[in-house]
Amino acid sequence: MDVSAAVWWLTILGIVGLLLFDFVFHVRKAHVPTLKEAAVWSALYVGIAVLFGVGVWIFGGADPGAEYFAGYVTEKALSVDNLFVFLVIMSSFKVPRADQQKALLFGIVFALIARSGFILLGAALINSFASAFYLFGLILLLTAGNLLKAESEESHADNVMLRLARRFSRTSDSYDGDKLFTYEDGKRVMTPMLLVMIVIAGTDILFALDSIPAIFGLTQNVYLVFTATAFSLLGLRQLYFLIDGLLDRLIYLSYGLAVILGLIGIKLILHALHENNVPFINDGEPVPVTEISTGLSLTVIIGVLAVTVIASLASERGRVQNTVSAARRHAQEYLDIERDPRWREEIFQKLLAEEAQIRALPEKHRARIREEDKLMALLRRAHDEHDARR
Repeated sequence: MDVSAAVWWLTILGIVGLLLFDFVFHVRKAHVPTLKEAAVWSALYVGIAVLFGVGVWIFGGADPGAEYFAGYVTEKALSVDNLFVFLVIMSSFKVPRADQQKALLFGIVFALIARSGFILLGAALINSFASAFYLFGLILLLTAGNLLKAESEESHADNVMLRLARRFSRTSDSYDGDKLFTYEDGKRVMTPMLLVMIVIAGTDILFALDSIPAIFGLTQNVYLVFTATAFSLLGLRQLYFLIDGLLDRLIYLSYGLAVILGLIGIKLILHALHENNVPFINDGEPVPVTEISTGLSLTVIIGVLAVTVIASLASERGRVQNTVSAARRHAQEYLDIERDPRWREEIFQKLLAEEAQIRALPEKHRARIREEDKLMALLRRAHDEHDARR
């Protein structure tokens, strides 16, 4: 599918316009999005992405359309998995809820810029070296294997960018709204907000090492790679506030993503064999193999994600894990992060509901609660603080 320079520029201007609109009308004034606001805008951005894909299908043909949708769905699924890491970063740096939007939007903008660079690099590698498909396929197979390993919140919190930030940061101890710099003792210092943005940006670069090879495994058209990646990132901020209460419910998402990335990795290696020019493989001649079609890839991707999400939401273990994680997070927010009295009271009411759910758990499920004594001590501290403020 050939794309003219005019279409490229219109697409880029449209994406920049959406980001500017997001900042001016939603992020510039710090606030906590309501569930309705997050749902409406998430649906709107998904709708824009789907309409764009329909346009690609109509004007570019069925194959480019299928490639776009396969890339978009895969990138969106990877983005949802990345949201959990963002949640850990926000909690680690104790970012007030109302100020999280600015950090997230910055992370999305940086991710789009960084991934655009990776896309150009990936396209150059593919055009110059057919063996790049072997490398991309190997990266995805290794990533799929890592996703099959059990991960805990601590493993997410052990993010390399977090460790570097904690080691080398020189910042003020407190936030000044969503400002990036403030004054302490007459000196201009960096606030934790800027540090959060740097960590999110650095984490986005690590995410790109997985996501860009994945989408190149579905399409080598640079325009489709760029647009599918961009539209998967747009609306990610709203999605964060919409599903952050469900992130811990998606206990099987990593397994689904492992299957998807493994499939794309195999698809890449099969394509590399079909285009082979590596001297030590079949004497540098192409290997006659059956390739995985884009239509089959799209069907498997949607099917695996559907099964993964449904199984996660229906899982009793997922419900328990979600309730416990939410109670722990809300207690920490009430004690250490939020200072707005109205929002603190709302958090406390959520905490009471989650405590009631924990108390109602059967003994076999309570036995699965990790570090239950520490959790109960944390909840008691929240109650003591609440009683002291009455």
